[in-house]
Parts: sequence; structure tokens; C-alpha cells
Amino acid sequence: MGSPGLINRNNGKRLGITEPISLGGPTEDDVMKTRELEKYLRDAGLYESQEEAVSREEVLGRLDQTVKIWVKTISRAKGLNEQLVHEANAKIFTFGSYRLGVHGPGTDIDTLCVGPRHATREEDFFGELHRMLMEMPEVTDMHPVPDAHVPVMRFKFLGVSIDLLYAKLSLWVIPEDLDISQDSILQNADEQTVRSLNGCRVTDQILRLVPNIQNFRTTLRCMRFWAKRRGVYSNVSGFLGGINWALLVARICQLYPNALPNMLVSRFFRVYTQWRWPNPVMLCSIEEGSLGLQVWDPRRNPKDRFHLMPIITPAYPCMNSSYNVSSSTLRIMSEEFQRGSEICEAMEASKADWDTLFEPYAFFEAYKNYLQIEITAENADDLRKWKGWVESRLRQLTLKIEKHTYQMLQCHPHPGDFSDKSRPFYCCYFMGLQRKQGVPVNEGEQFDIRLTVEEFKHNVNMYTSWKPGMWIHVSHVKRRDIPNFVFPGGIRPSRPSKVTWKSRSSELKVSGHAQDNSCEGKAVSNGVDEGRKRKQVDDNVDNPRSGKCLAVEPPSVGGHAQENSCEGKEVSNGVDDGRNRNQVDDNVETNPRSAKRLATELPSAGEVHEGSPVSTVSSCSIKGDNMDTHSQADGFARCNPPNLAPSAIADTSSKEAESLAIEKIMSGPYVAHQAFPEELDELEDDFEYRNHVKDSRGNMKGSPIESSTANAAEAVPVPSSNGTGSSSGLYSNGSLEELEPTELAAPLLNVTPAAVVQQKPLIRFNFTSLAKATGKS
Repeated sequence: MGSPGLINRNNGKRLGITEPISLGGPTEDDVMKTRELEKYLRDAGLYESQEEAVSREEVLGRLDQTVKIWVKTISRAKGLNEQLVHEANAKIFTFGSYRLGVHGPGTDIDTLCVGPRHATREEDFFGELHRMLMEMPEVTDMHPVPDAHVPVMRFKFLGVSIDLLYAKLSLWVIPEDLDISQDSILQNADEQTVRSLNGCRVTDQILRLVPNIQNFRTTLRCMRFWAKRRGVYSNVSGFLGGINWALLVARICQLYPNALPNMLVSRFFRVYTQWRWPNPVMLCSIEEGSLGLQVWDPRRNPKDRFHLMPIITPAYPCMNSSYNVSSSTLRIMSEEFQRGSEICEAMEASKADWDTLFEPYAFFEAYKNYLQIEITAENADDLRKWKGWVESRLRQLTLKIEKHTYQMLQCHPHPGDFSDKSRPFYCCYFMGLQRKQGVPVNEGEQFDIRLTVEEFKHNVNMYTSWKPGMWIHVSHVKRRDIPNFVFPGGIRPSRPSKVTWKSRSSELKVSGHAQDNSCEGKAVSNGVDEGRKRKQVDDNVDNPRSGKCLAVEPPSVGGHAQENSCEGKEVSNGVDDGRNRNQVDDNVETNPRSAKRLATELPSAGEVHEGSPVSTVSSCSIKGDNMDTHSQADGFARCNPPNLAPSAIADTSSKEAESLAIEKIMSGPYVAHQAFPEELDELEDDFEYRNHVKDSRGNMKGSPIESSTANAAEAVPVPSSNGTGSSSGLYSNGSLEELEPTELAAPLLNVTPAAVVQQKPLIRFNFTSLAKATGKS
């Protein structure tokens, strides 16, 4: 455990762009809980063994020797004199989780090879070095990707996974003590070199800008584990990747420089629950630099104004590392921050534990309707390439659906992919679907996103390296029809009986106000439920719990239910955006895998859907008199206010001061220049794979452009809310740990697919929805 008092290791210099929120040190309770956290993380298998650590060091040493031999070989082949051949040098640097010291067993090592000016990327790195590595028996699973946004060679060296980038400097000789943190290292560097160097430079700068490296590492290891368990760890899916989480944690370490990991985790959730995005998170001020490279600045760069969750890298050129975040993924992460904050408060009162915080997010129980994106290829190598391309485009599908439905239909992408052992060279992805909550809707109102799906498939099929057998299929599936292979062991779990944070928090709410309620034994939902307001209800109407619809009087002007007697009536507590919804019968007679195109219908506002929190109103019932949602949440407390202990008053005062400090931190020069998210039209702006996209005037022979057929739509109700978030787990058999320095972007061709030429409205509220693909034409 790191010492808490290391703010002076920088000779008293303040770290960060503002003063710390608190300089307070740890209590004995903090020390004890931090030890418990470290033990929890070790028991979870997040630390590698000593043997594996030694093996990694040996691999890095062997790799460094190999690139030194390589650079001398190509120097001699290019006719350099013997002195230059003798002095020729290349050097291996590490970055990412390994350099930060938060890697776990079996994770890959992000490495960078820095070479001299005469060692080219195309001919020498992807040519001669690739050949040398392929001839080594220690090297296996070689996959060069020279045309990626950040060119990379991926391989295994003695069983250790390596991602190797290359940076060509303008130096004739690379010194062994080279310091790549100096901005002068970027002088005359090409764009790919700047991107490749960015990972190392950012990682090193983070370690310089935190007051206590050991506390930072433990906290970051905890937050990475939490993000993966809750399904919000994936840059490519529109959530946050490794570098993003590192920057967020580093900022909390700056704001609480003397705190131990136990407190840092709690303050992480508290700060980012109150954070008003798109206020940027920055570890240091943004320097213009002398090399003329573009830095993140919404005052001057119009495109920067549309970033929803700016997390700025600290090394020149400073960039937004989280430009992939969409309105839906930001909403999901904000809800998870809120959930984490509430659990940490409960932990301080000994009403929750670390198991509660790290409870896996049950993605396949959270929604009633999903999009399933299936892909296949002819062989493993083709599937690997096809997967990489499709994954890079999935975010565009989320953005297209949000844009074309005016943000009314929200998507929740699963961060992983799934394989079916019975189908070789196949994998699939899933997105949860729900209507935006808190907006008026009309009975039977529906979305038509068939053309949106066809447009997405058209753009995906414009992959320049497309080969016969590369196929994509997008379909709508209901929760009960999710294939079994997505679950561990291929076995669909029964309705989870494990107690979740929602049910526990509801019980705490009830026990806290038991003396104020005349209806004993009836649960009162406090609307916490991870910010998603989910309730477990069986899909099949044969189940008496799900087959019974609950009659609810429409809400009043204030959006709240009229006074109801306690006896035997269940009503929504109004936390769900002030709406009460009837349960929707999920047992619709339709086959989501039929050849017909499926429709998606969303329920009206007068329904209590499956995800609504259900509570019982007490004798001091809440009338429909323009009470805001916050008043509702503590409606029982307003009936009979509790007596606050002095410690509680002090804690409240401390939190208020903390909130004021957070507001002060966010009052920076960039916020006034942020644009509204609705103005953003970046549906074709994911530029990472621009070299893969064909000119729309000429498709390759045999290109798999699918036609859009106007089959009759079949109405399938889609609830406007999530299902139950429980602990059965975020199932995935693959990792989407992205290469972290891929933060720059460049334009993509704007293509209009053939399907869009049809003179049809893109959104039709009387005709619906999700395209059921018919296969390749």
C-alpha cells in the first residue's frame, strides 16, 4: 500500500490545473478498507504471478535485442558506412496498462519500436522486421496491420501477446537514453509516427502528474475491473478504454492527493456523478507547442465542440481521448457512476460491500428487445479482418439510429462479441434497445429503422479487403429468444435469485422509513436501481407475475400518480421520469428469426413497463401536486423528517463544500464553446479505417451490396425501459481491449447507399422497424 503523504515528492508543486478539493489524510478505517480492497483485487486474479512477471521481462529483453539486430541489418543493406552501421540503434518502449503497472495475467504488452530516419515503416518495419520475426520459432500468431489508423504488428513471443508499433524519428542514431517525452522528438515526424508516439508520451506524463503512483495504480486497477464488470469498458463500442479510465482516475488522485484507494474510489464516483459534461477532464493545461500540431480546443476547432465527454490527454499534442462516446453510452456511464456513488455511501454505513460494487451487469436481462449483428467468413484469418472492420463500424449504427429517430430510440451496445461453437468462423454482437424515457408518446407509436439498418450494412460491405464469404446479418430478437451460446457454458440461467443492489437499496429505503408507513411488509422502490429503474419480470405471460397487468391512473400535471390507498395496489413511484407505465405483454406471437422484416413498437406513456420500479404508497401518500422527481424520491422523509445526528450534519456540510469545489473546477474556458449534441452529424466521421472504404462510383466485382426489399412489417412491441439489472453477469468470450493511442481522426468518404435512394420517410411512426435481413444478394 502506498504512503498517503507523497504530495511533497514534487517539492510542494501543485499537480493539476486547480487546487485539490481536500488534503485530508486517511483514517484508520480507510487503511483497513484499503487493505480489504487490495485483498479483493488479488483474490479476483487481477495480479500476475512473479513467474509471469519475469517471463514478460525476458520477452521484452529478447524483443529489444531483435530490433537492434534488425536496424543494423537494414543499415548495412542500405549502404551506410561501417561507423553508422555500428552506431545504428533501435529501442523498445512500453505503454498502456503494462507501463502504468495495472496489467493482469495474460494481458498483452503494448510496445513501441523507435528507429532512425533511414528505417522506413513500409519496407523495413513491415518488411524486413516482419520476416525476421516470422523466422523465429518463439514467435507465433503473427498478424501485421499496416493500414490501420495506428499501424501495428500483433504476435505472440514465447506465449506473451505483443502489440508492436513503430515510430521513425528524424535522427540518424537513436541514443540508448532517448527521452521521448520531449516535444522536440516530434520534429519532422510523419502523422503515423506522432500517433504511435502518443501512447508512450501520454502514459509517461500520467505517471508524472499523479501525487502517489502506488495509490493511483491500485485505484485504477479497481476502476478497470469495475468498468469491465459493469460493461462500460470498450473504446470501440462508445464507452471508455484503458487510457480514458487512467486519465479519470489520475484527476481524482490530483484532487485528493493524500487519500488512499478506498477513499479515491468513493470520490471517483462522487465527483463524476456531479460532473457536468461536456466540461473537459484535464490533468494539466493545454500547451500550444511550437510544432504547429493541432490540439483540442473547441474555441477554434468546430469539430471539438461536439465531443460529449472530453477527456484530454496530457502530452503534446493534447487530444480528446474519448471522442467515440455517444449520447446513449454517456447516459449509461452516468447511470453507472450514480450507482457506484450510492453503493460507496452505503459501504461507508456498512450496508454494502465490495461484492455489491463489482456486481456484474446482466446485459441480457436488462432489455426486452435487442439488435443482433451476425458476421461470418470463410476462414479464421478472414474472420479476424472482417471482425476488426465491423467492430469499427458498430458505433456508426448506434449514431445512425439515434440520429434518425431524433434521439428517441436509445441503443446500448454490448462491449464484447460472442461465438457459436456449432458455427465455424462466426461471431455476433448485440445492442439493447429502448425508447427514451421521460418524453410524451402516442399510443401505438412506432419507429421504422429498416433503411437505417440497410444503410449501415451497405457501408460495412464497402470494405476494400472484402472477400467472398464475408457476410453480415442484422436482426431483431426478443429477450426470450437470445441464443444460449451467449451464456456461460451455453446454458441459459433461470431467473436470478441472487439479491441485487436494487433490491437491497429498496429494503434499506423501507427499513429507514418503516415507522412512517402504515402498510407493513410492502417494498418501496427508491428509484436507485443503478439509474436504470429495472424490475425482474418473467417474459412469459403464463407466469402469474408477468401475466398480470397493473392498472395505473395516468399521471397528473406534475407527472405523478394520484393518491392511492395502500391496500393491495401497486403503482410506480414516479422516479422513472415521472411516468407510470402498464406492463407490456412480452409473449407476442411472432418469430424474430422469420424471413419477414420485423417491426418495433414502443409502448405509450400510460403503461407500466417491465423496467419500472414498483412501490406501495404509504398512508402519507404523495398527491399529484407538482412535486419534482427529487421530492418524490424522498417523499417519505418529508412526511416525518428524521433527526440528523451531528456527524450526519457535518457529513452533509462536507459534501456541500465538495460540490462547490467540483463546480469551481468545472468553470473553465472551454464550456461556453461546446455545441449541442443534436447538431452533430458525424455519422460518417469515424475515420480510423478510411483506407478501407471504396469510392462509391465503382464497387469491386462480387461486392456484397444487399438490396432492400419492402417486405410486410410485423408489429413487435418494444418496451421503453430496461429490464432487471442483476448479477448473472456480463457474458463475453472475447476481449475488446483497444490499442490505446488511436485517438486521431481523418475524413471518410460520404457514401449514399442504394437503399437510401428510395423515396420513403426514414422514420415512420405508424409503420415499423427493425430490418430482418434476407441474406446476401
